[in-house]
Amino acid sequence: MKKNSWLTKGILGIGLTSLLSDMGHEMTTAILPVFLATIGGTAATLGLIEGIADASSSFIKLWMGYYSDKIGKRKPIIVVGYVLTAIKGLFAFTTNWYQVLFIRVFAWMGRGARGPVRDALMVDLLKPAHYGRVFGFHTAMDTLGAIIRPAIAFVLIGILSYRHIFLISFIPGFLSVACFSLLVKEKKRKPDRKIKFWESMKELPLNFKLFIFSVGIFGLGNFAHTLLILRATEVLTPSYGKVAAISAAVGLYTLHNILYAGCAYPAGVLSEKFGKRTLLGLGYFLFAFMCLGFILEPPKLWAMIVLFSLAGIYIALVDSMERALAGDLLPENLRGTGYGVMSMINGVGDFISSFAVGLLWAKVSPAAGFVYAGFLTLIGGVVLFMVRNKR
Repeated sequence: MKKNSWLTKGILGIGLTSLLSDMGHEMTTAILPVFLATIGGTAATLGLIEGIADASSSFIKLWMGYYSDKIGKRKPIIVVGYVLTAIKGLFAFTTNWYQVLFIRVFAWMGRGARGPVRDALMVDLLKPAHYGRVFGFHTAMDTLGAIIRPAIAFVLIGILSYRHIFLISFIPGFLSVACFSLLVKEKKRKPDRKIKFWESMKELPLNFKLFIFSVGIFGLGNFAHTLLILRATEVLTPSYGKVAAISAAVGLYTLHNILYAGCAYPAGVLSEKFGKRTLLGLGYFLFAFMCLGFILEPPKLWAMIVLFSLAGIYIALVDSMERALAGDLLPENLRGTGYGVMSMINGVGDFISSFAVGLLWAKVSPAAGFVYAGFLTLIGGVVLFMVRNKR
C-alpha cells in the first residue's frame, strides 16, 4: 500500500475485523429466537434478553470511551471487546434462558465497549481529509456482513443443529480477534489520569454538544428498519397475497442492505467535495422523504422498491457521516469520550424511537408513527445546520 494512502494496514485490519466479527454475531443472532424456543424461552423472554443487553451496552459505551482517553490506550479495550463478543458461541452449551441472558449481556457489553473506542482509534490513525472515506469504507465492510452472514446461517440450518452452528460462530469470532491484534497498531498517546468522568463531559466542545443534540433529536425518530419489513408486508398483502408479500418484503430488505453497503464508501468520497455536514443533512432529508412515502402508502411493489432504496441510501449516509463529522469536531484528548457520548445517545434513541413508533402504530395508525419520525428528523436537520463544520 502507498505510504500516503488512506487504506493503511491498520484501517484494512479494522474493516476486516468488523466483517468477521459481525459474521459470527449474526450467525448466532439469526437462529437465537428459534433456539430459545427449544429450551423453554418465549417471545417475552427474547424481548427481556434483548432489552437488558441493549441497556447494558449503551452505558458501557459512554464509560469505555472516557476510560480510553484517561489511560491513553485504546487497542486493549477493543481486543477485549471482540473477545467478549465472540463468546456467543457458548450458547451451544446452554440449557435454559437464564444462561442465554448471561452470555448475551456479556457479549453485548463487549460490543458496546469496543464501538466508540474503535471509532476514536480510527480517527487517531487518520488525516482529517480521509475521515469521510474511511468511515464510509468501515460502514461498507460492516454492512457487507449483513448480506453474507444471514445467508450462511440459512444454509447451515438445513445441515447442522443449532448448537453446532453456535460452535462454528467461534471461528469468525477468533479470526476477528487475531486480525485486529496482528494488523492494527495504535498511535502512542499520553494518558490523562487526572481527568474525571464528569469533567471530561463538561470539556467537550460546545459545537460538538450542539451536534450531539441534533443527532439525538434525529435518533428519537430513527426507528428499527424491521418495522419497514412489517409495513411492506401489510401494504402488499391485499394486492399480492400474504406469502408473496412476505417474500417481497424480505427481498426488499436485502436490497436495502445492498444499497447500505454499496453507498457508504461513495458517500465518504463525496463528503470530501461537498462536506460531511451536507451529506449528513441529505441523509436526514432522505429519511423524512421515506417517511412521507410510507404515510402515503401506495400499494405497489415499485413504490416499495423506491422507499426501501431510500432507506438503504439514507442509513449509509447517516452511519458513516455522523462518525466522520464527529472526528472533525472532537479534540484528540476527548475523542473516546465524545464517541462514547454519541454511541450512548444513539443507543438510547434507537430504543425510544422504535418503542414510540411501534406504540403510535398500534394505538393510532402506522401513518402516525411515520409522521412522528419524519417530524423529529426535520427538527434534527435544522439543528444540524447550526453546527459549524470545524470545532
